[in-house]
Amino acid sequence: MRLLSYQLNGEQRYGAAANHGIVDLTGRIGSDFPDLKALIAADGLSVAKRAVAGQAPDHSLEAVTLLPPVLTPEKLWCIGVNYGDRNAEYKDNSDVPKYPSLFVRSPSSVVGSGQPIEKPRVSQELDYEGELVIVVGKGGRHIPRNEAWSHIFGMTLCNEGTIRDWLRHGKFNVTQGKNFDRSGSIGPWIVTADECDPRGPHDIITRVNGEVRQQDSTERLMFPFDFLIAYLSTFATLKPGDMIATGTPTGAGARFDPPRWLKPGDLIEVESSGIGVLRNTVVAE
Repeated sequence: MRLLSYQLNGEQRYGAAANHGIVDLTGRIGSDFPDLKALIAADGLSVAKRAVAGQAPDHSLEAVTLLPPVLTPEKLWCIGVNYGDRNAEYKDNSDVPKYPSLFVRSPSSVVGSGQPIEKPRVSQELDYEGELVIVVGKGGRHIPRNEAWSHIFGMTLCNEGTIRDWLRHGKFNVTQGKNFDRSGSIGPWIVTADECDPRGPHDIITRVNGEVRQQDSTERLMFPFDFLIAYLSTFATLKPGDMIATGTPTGAGARFDPPRWLKPGDLIEVESSGIGVLRNTVVAE
C-alpha cells in the first residue's frame, strides 16, 4: 500500500494512494486508528487493506495538500556520510567511519510533497540532500540485526534540506543547520514493506530543475538499513512511526566549485523507482 497524510478544508486526514487518487481512511477506520502513526502502532495494515479494497478514490491528489506521512514521529533520525565516496567528499584525509554519523530533525523542519520549502532570510546556502527513509513499524530496544527487517513498516523519501553555513555555528553539532522551519520535505507517501521490500536494492536520484545532481543505490551503503535499526536501538527505544533518513549520495550543491545553492523558484525532485517522486519548489522565507 501507499499510505499518506493530507489536509483537506483545514482538516488533517490520512488515506491510501490508489487508482490515481486518494481513498480516505479517516472516515472509514479513523475511529480505531485516528492517524497514520496510530495505524502503524496497532499493526493495522490488514484493516486498511480491507477498507480500501474495491473503493473508488474520494479525492484527487491535486485536490489536497500532502503532509509528511507521519505527522508527529517521536524521532526523526538522520544518518550522515553513508554512501560510498561520501567520506572522500570532505577532503579531510579521514578514514572511512566505523560508526554512522547521526543527528535528529524536528517535525516542523519538513513539509509534504508539493509544498514549498523555504530559503531562510538569514542565509544564501540552502542545499538539497535526497534520501531514502525507513519507517519503523514494530518498535523495540536492542534489536538484533538479523531481526531488523521485521521492524520496518515501509519506506518513503526525504529532501534533507540543509542550511550549510549554519552547520558550523557550534563546535560539536550540526543541529542548527538541519532544523530550520520548512527547510526540507518528506513524502509523498509510505510504501509498505510488503509492496516494496526494504532489503532492496533501491535506487535514489535527486534532480534540480530537471538536472540529475545525485544518483546512487543502496547496494553502496556503508551502513545498511538492518545495521541502522540494530545500532540505533542499542541506545534508544525505537517507536512505531519513527523515521530514519538513511543518508545522501555524493553530489549535493555544496560539493560543486563554486557551490550551487538553491534559490527561489528551483524545483527539487527526489525519486526512487519503487516509491515515487517527492517534489518541492523553493520560496523565500
